[in-house]
Amino acid sequence: MRPLLPLFLVFPFSGVLSQQVTFHADVAPIIYQHCTSCHRVGEIAPMPFTDYGEVAPYGEFIEYVTSIGYMPPWSPDPEYSHFVGENVLSQEQIATLGAWVAAGKPEGDPADNPGLPEFTSGSQIGTPDLVLTMSEPYTHGGDMTDQYQVFVLPSGFGDGTAIRSIEVMPGNHNVAHHGILGLDVSGTAAALDAADPEPGYESFGGFGFNAASSFFGAWVPGALPVEYPPGIGRTIPADADLLLQMHYGPTPVVESDLSEVNIFFSNGPIEREVFTAIMGPQHLDAPFILPPNQVSSFHGTMPVTEDVSLINIAPHCHLVGASWLVYATSPDGQDTIPLISIPHWDFNWQGYFTFPHLTKIPQGYTLHGEATYDNTTNNPFNPNDPPGWVLFGEGTEDEMFFIFIDVVPYEAGDEDIALGPSATTCPPDVNGDGLVGVTDILLLLADFGCLSGCTTDVDGDGLITVSDVLTILSVFGEPC
Repeated sequence: MRPLLPLFLVFPFSGVLSQQVTFHADVAPIIYQHCTSCHRVGEIAPMPFTDYGEVAPYGEFIEYVTSIGYMPPWSPDPEYSHFVGENVLSQEQIATLGAWVAAGKPEGDPADNPGLPEFTSGSQIGTPDLVLTMSEPYTHGGDMTDQYQVFVLPSGFGDGTAIRSIEVMPGNHNVAHHGILGLDVSGTAAALDAADPEPGYESFGGFGFNAASSFFGAWVPGALPVEYPPGIGRTIPADADLLLQMHYGPTPVVESDLSEVNIFFSNGPIEREVFTAIMGPQHLDAPFILPPNQVSSFHGTMPVTEDVSLINIAPHCHLVGASWLVYATSPDGQDTIPLISIPHWDFNWQGYFTFPHLTKIPQGYTLHGEATYDNTTNNPFNPNDPPGWVLFGEGTEDEMFFIFIDVVPYEAGDEDIALGPSATTCPPDVNGDGLVGVTDILLLLADFGCLSGCTTDVDGDGLITVSDVLTILSVFGEPC
């Protein structure tokens, strides 16, 4: 075993490394892990980032959008809470990109390149039990505008059907920006579809009516579908229509899309049915009215009437929305459970955010939702120019206040039930005890300098370097 390297010797190396940053050894691992899933041919991003020739011309642009947190597109604050599929750059990674640009974007030795990851082209879960497809392709005109179109997919179920997962499969990644799923048992969506000459019908904020479920699931590029643990699931009612609202991004050329939804039946009986708790405007501390030229804030509260375990959470508003903060507090006010913080709301990147493990909220606690709305000219997304009075509604110029939370009744041991691949894989947890601590650092430092076959290689570059140590230190003390 190599001698342990004192911790105080770790940091002097960082200045030397910053002068030796190259694309293949240092930048490619960051780009491939955090950017290339969307930045490749056939995906939603406008340019591919798969090799040095594609990345280098955009070096300064990449440095800027990552330094301000605009890219990668991850809206929840990682300092507040964590979710499955979290895509956030560490300060060390941001500094590496900056150092590379400052050094003139050197290419380095191609032998140092880790190689492109294998990106899944089909289902991320497996073979679905049922595939629901749009009845006909939808054509999105090349007029550089956003479009929100709802498609009605009859389930054909004669009885209520239990499912363990549902997965949106966009047909054209060039324009498919995100999708939201809902359920209708009233036939209203089918009537709206029949009245619209285009495939589906246009609807901006929601589904245009009070659907049986307004947030049955969601998809954004790179997101992982939720696969419920054994004994937990949802039911699609008999004769229900599944609603798929697709957001198509701006495009200069005509594009066609034919998306599908994969449905996976439960492997066994559902012992705990997932239900969606909804905090809405009826829970607010003031009437939901947004005066022009003002920044308005609202605080909603909702009692927790039984022990529950949270699966995922989805704050929802429109274009005037500015920020969200959701948490739960104990009756005595001495305990606060952080759920989600979105400091800079972006309607185009909304979605369901899945907790790494089932998250318990005890009976008697209070759920809090705080939202801020910027109805001024300082908000570049404000649909009204000049700003006008904004009320609650479904339209583009209207606003909403909703928090959708999927929950199940709590059972002992729920805290140990993982809810996604990222919850079961944690490279910084070298010794596998579920916590990034001193033992992990000591094990890695004992292997410091390893050049091949390294069992403590945290960042996956095949070496044990200062980069691995910094990765561990960046999440030191956090559970995996």
